[in-house]
Amino acid sequence: MRASRLISLVLLLQSRGEMTAAELAAELEVSERTVYRDVEALSAAGVPVYADRGPGGGYRLVGGYRTRLTGLTREEAEALFLAGLRGPAGDMGLADAVATAELKVRAALPSVLQDAPLRAGQRFHLDAPGWFGDPTPPAPLRDLARAVWTDERAEIRYRRRDAEVVRTVEPYGLVLKNGGWYLVAGTGRGHRTYRVDRITDVRPLGEHFARDEAFDLAGFWRTSTAEFRHGMLRERVTVRLSPAGLRMLRFHVEAEAVERAQEAARAPDPDGWVTAVLPVESAEVAFTQLLGLGPDVEVLEPAELRARMAETTERAAALYRRPPPPFRSITEPPLRDRGSPDRRW
Repeated sequence: MRASRLISLVLLLQSRGEMTAAELAAELEVSERTVYRDVEALSAAGVPVYADRGPGGGYRLVGGYRTRLTGLTREEAEALFLAGLRGPAGDMGLADAVATAELKVRAALPSVLQDAPLRAGQRFHLDAPGWFGDPTPPAPLRDLARAVWTDERAEIRYRRRDAEVVRTVEPYGLVLKNGGWYLVAGTGRGHRTYRVDRITDVRPLGEHFARDEAFDLAGFWRTSTAEFRHGMLRERVTVRLSPAGLRMLRFHVEAEAVERAQEAARAPDPDGWVTAVLPVESAEVAFTQLLGLGPDVEVLEPAELRARMAETTERAAALYRRPPPPFRSITEPPLRDRGSPDRRW
């Protein structure tokens, strides 16, 4: 445990230049007295840690000292190659940079850990795109990635449902979600999210913006997606679900609706069915979603949706009550290929 802490202390000084004992203690979650002892141990081991005394002083490494990656554990070394970003990085035009960085890390690894990249690659692989999505990255992605890296304002042409609009944005970050890329950008109305595949043109403006260093991309994405899901589910439907319907529900509706149903499952009726009020996007969407549950769901409210479900299921039942029309299986070969005696060539 102490060896790991000593390595962390050296890496902190290496990356930040100079830190006080209080800052090191906060980062390492130890007392300042422990930091003093650790610095003494490093000095005794030959690590050139220098202490500046007095107000504003702190600890720093002297002589351009740099540590190699000899302090990595096997778990840490293998985790370095589990970032899973080679595919997405290639989409953004960074494949060469990632490959070069991996080569440099490999060269710095001690001999006992040289097999870490191979072990990680044999055991884990990240396939980001969805099953039925287009794996081709959107054309504007590389230009947007360049603008994100350089903090450069850009003018984008964005395709909405009814028209194309032009926006001047400050590209803060890119997010890959289920195979789809999204741009998070600053605008005159705050931070907004744009689907990259709807951006038809990107024009860098040649001017840089002052990035808000306190902006948390991951936190913004979590909050905005939660608000989007909550705002999207504006209507409510009341349903009864059989045990099988409750199990299958997660394949048909949003997670929030599944949670509501699972809460209701604590009080099933004598037949094992549960009654739940589900948040849905609209009655039209709910009709399509719930129809897939067949006889394992009964819509109670609203009355219009219940009537539509009844009409649709009655029409489907009528189809299956009558004999099927004659047909030939599509797996059978055509008659002319079966060797009939009157076949003409």
